[in-house]
Amino acid sequence: MTNEIEKIRRMGFSSSLQANTDSETASAHDLARVMTVRKDRYVISKGCGDVFAKLAGKFAYAIDSTMDLPTVGDWIYADFYDDDTLAIIHDVVPRITLMKRKTAGKNVDYQLIAANINTAFIVQSLDENFNLRRLERYLVMINECGIVPIVLLSKSDLISDDKITEKINTILEIIPNITVLPFSNENGANLDQIRALLHPEKTYCLVGSSGVGKTTLLNSLLGGANLETNPVREKDSKGRHTTTNRQLFQLENASMVIDTPGIRELGNFFIETGLDETFPEIVELESGCKFNNCSHVNEKGCAILAAIAEGSLSEKRYQNYEAMRRESSYNEMPDYEKRQKDKQLGKFIKSVQKAKNDKYGR
Repeated sequence: MTNEIEKIRRMGFSSSLQANTDSETASAHDLARVMTVRKDRYVISKGCGDVFAKLAGKFAYAIDSTMDLPTVGDWIYADFYDDDTLAIIHDVVPRITLMKRKTAGKNVDYQLIAANINTAFIVQSLDENFNLRRLERYLVMINECGIVPIVLLSKSDLISDDKITEKINTILEIIPNITVLPFSNENGANLDQIRALLHPEKTYCLVGSSGVGKTTLLNSLLGGANLETNPVREKDSKGRHTTTNRQLFQLENASMVIDTPGIRELGNFFIETGLDETFPEIVELESGCKFNNCSHVNEKGCAILAAIAEGSLSEKRYQNYEAMRRESSYNEMPDYEKRQKDKQLGKFIKSVQKAKNDKYGR
């Protein structure tokens, strides 16, 4: 038993997760971690090899939403059969963190990205892919989950040291206390510093757009593994999705790293704290407006407009904040309110189009 506990502890089974386990359920089943998810198929491990697994019929029948399904990084209760070559999953241990996003479309549903993560590495490349607004959206998602963010800037070999410093400073201006580390998969710059950030029995996640070098970085961290990578288009620095499944890897020092597919659409759902933590200066400015219901459009005494006018607040940063706030408010509406709002928008678009047609005699 002591040996089994040590094995799962090395896979990231912390005291917090142990406190979340149900002792009766744990005594009836083995504890294991989800290593890979491929649609409705799972690969799990209890520290001595990977095993294919499927959901128990009773568990699958009781699932009400995607939130109830296992995802990469989850700890689960499972039974193992046939000399540990097959397993049945009976339930999920309550998570300490969960990274998720709203799926595309109008239906209220989630895509589960990964669970029980301690630190998320946001990877952006120092070419045309570098985008502060996209970085802010990743930070909102990660801060909402209670996960520590670290920014990794790939392809540092492509630009000068002065340009790298300039990019880092633009990030630190809006997020002063975050760790930012440039690196290169080509010449190995700062890869040792990244390895030093990975601590035993902790779980990390790589997030970022396709083509920024996440999989190549993971290959280096795994000591020369050969996970598939795809080239990036020179025209726009965009890459195809190399990682199509979320996978959890254990490194030699017993740290765990989750590789995620490049996320095309970053949807946010029911944001409660992520916006405030990512845009603290805007929240503070709003409290200084003359009117409590200030819309920050043209009111006198608006602290937001004053800050933009004097240059202490970036207008693009505020617009990104406002877009995510509106998106979150819309997602929190009941379905009937969403339908009503969509109808109002449709009527407005039709009236504008009609006015144009009347004006130009169409």
